[in-house]
Amino acid sequence: MARIVGLDLPDHKRVDIALTYIYGIGRSNVRVILEKSSVAATKRVKELTEDEIGRIQKAIESSFKVEGDLKGEISENIKRLREIGSYRGIRHIRGLPVRGQRTRSNARTKRGKRKTVGALRKETRAKLETGATAQPAAK
Repeated sequence: MARIVGLDLPDHKRVDIALTYIYGIGRSNVRVILEKSSVAATKRVKELTEDEIGRIQKAIESSFKVEGDLKGEISENIKRLREIGSYRGIRHIRGLPVRGQRTRSNARTKRGKRKTVGALRKETRAKLETGATAQPAAK
């Protein structure tokens, strides 16, 4: 396995696909990286030489912020938005969509499982009613 920026790339994949496993690098960035390092995109990762791996590593380090550095920068940006109390920061705090999506009918992924407000389900109501009416006999 080739190890680039602290990540093992799968041997059987083509280089252009395998590089997208790195956080912060997509298909368009891969083209730029392979052009700079002069490596064929159709090569498999297991066919890469040490020299080619080194050139790819240098191209990535010189041009892109990836993996831990990128994740740290993103979390700092979100923290800053929260601290200054911007609209986007408040949406992050509340766990709601940040970029203007509707929440009345969608956004289940971001908001989580539905919470019933104001109305009880039939099963819950039935349990409450049977529990309230059935009182232990006093002796």
